[in-house]
Amino acid sequence: MKGQTVVSLCVRHMFDVSVFLFQDDYIPYPRIEEVLERGEPYPQVILPEFGGYWIEDPDAPPPSTDSRGKEEEEVGEEEGRQEEETAPGDYGYRLEEINEAARAYRKHFLGREHLNFSCSSSSVGNLLLSVRHEQEKEHEHLHVIIRSRVKSVYHRLSLAELPDIPSVPELTKLLCDEAAGLRFSPILYPKASQLIVNYDEHEVNNTYKFGVIYQRFGQVSEEELFRNNEETLAFTEFLQLLGDTVDLQDFKGFRGGLDVSHGQTGSQSIYTVHRQQEIMFHVSTKLPFTEGDAQQLQRKRHIGNDIVALVFQEEATPFVPDMIASNFLHAFIVVQAEEPCSETTSYKVSVTAREDVPPFGPPLPNPAVFKKGPEFREFLLTKLINAELACYKSDRFARLEERTRAALLDSLHDELQRRSQSMLGLTSGPEEEGRGENGQAHGGLLESIKRAMRGRSVSMETMSRGGAGLPTSLSGGGLAHLNVEVSCSAATVEGQSSAPVIVCRSPTELKNKNSPRSNLKFRFDKLSHSAAVSLCDSQSAGSLFT
Repeated sequence: MKGQTVVSLCVRHMFDVSVFLFQDDYIPYPRIEEVLERGEPYPQVILPEFGGYWIEDPDAPPPSTDSRGKEEEEVGEEEGRQEEETAPGDYGYRLEEINEAARAYRKHFLGREHLNFSCSSSSVGNLLLSVRHEQEKEHEHLHVIIRSRVKSVYHRLSLAELPDIPSVPELTKLLCDEAAGLRFSPILYPKASQLIVNYDEHEVNNTYKFGVIYQRFGQVSEEELFRNNEETLAFTEFLQLLGDTVDLQDFKGFRGGLDVSHGQTGSQSIYTVHRQQEIMFHVSTKLPFTEGDAQQLQRKRHIGNDIVALVFQEEATPFVPDMIASNFLHAFIVVQAEEPCSETTSYKVSVTAREDVPPFGPPLPNPAVFKKGPEFREFLLTKLINAELACYKSDRFARLEERTRAALLDSLHDELQRRSQSMLGLTSGPEEEGRGENGQAHGGLLESIKRAMRGRSVSMETMSRGGAGLPTSLSGGGLAHLNVEVSCSAATVEGQSSAPVIVCRSPTELKNKNSPRSNLKFRFDKLSHSAAVSLCDSQSAGSLFT
């Protein structure tokens, strides 16, 4: 590049390859004040002056089916996925991230005869393998799950493709190129299945929280956005479409970090359940307003720690995604009401996200205008959930996932080894096990996960003490189940050879194809009925706001 810095020009088709320009050729985007001075018509979203975000183009072709998509289609032939895709009232909009590998152990192994094996390896880290034989009429299959620091991979392997049942090392090499010549040991602890299923499902998320921001015409800063207190009829109509207005006092559902005991985060909020996923909305006008506080930190500490936010506009006015300074907000869905509070109410939609967030569906139609009704609600809630799942693949969250996953897997491996040795009478047994359960010698993976799940509803204010700084939606699942104990163990992992993370379809990926983080390659093309899904978790993320 001759010392020249390459930057990504983010005005692009959502599903197309980014255009890269040299810095000498780079022209900053116009400031929002300049756009307002030019007069109407105003764009719904404009990019920050120096880029860093993309805007979804309704004219762009649908995303091409990559290897992961093909695997999901194959798994979709199974009965459970068929029910998911053909659910009545979903209008064809589907949740893109079905954690098949995370759920496979409970679905195919738990309570059935199977074998578990572990392996310590300096090159690819600890591995954990589960194998189960299944015979259906004249057909024989092997269910296999291999867990590594990179991800968990589930395969349903037909024995008709193989001359004989392969050995554990052969199975591992078949699924992972670098896992050759490894020695495995059986796991002999009778309660190992409970520890393993807790590890597999530690990232399964059924709760989400999203910000809702009301933007008036001409507002260009977060101070102006968070200063809005009035809920107009058009905004109230939109909130009713999102979900139910609930009283927070003694609320029993997912609270998304809101106070349900002392009224410190307002008296009401918007809540709904979408496809068995609980959603709590942080509505800016319903969060407490503090006189004399220009930043309105009571509002920002919730919305600024969400990952995805809705921006509601009652009239045409441009929104810039970096208006709100936050380390966590990665995607915005901007909704503009047209002819509100009438029989012909419709909503214009735009989507913008940080440049390292991969595309997510459902894609915007052309024109991106929806009539008020159940189909728009289905689209919007599905888009919100898919947006958060896509944000987990961004650089920031992918790095946190990598460290946390490695720490949890190492903890599980060590605990299973210790308990297996105890079953053979090679350790002090009950005394050491008791110490482990009491957290004195061994924290215990199960106890760590239980503690993390108990903390899933802790408010962001509590979590941020000591610099933890993770959004509550992360504490509820996904990049979530993490505590100080895991964070400390993760620090010891960073000194080892770095393991790769899941490849993201983003401009960042194109610039880092040859990163050493991509050195571990799973082979998906040899087997049918496969599903490879990364487990997302998160470590402490430092300061809350930039």
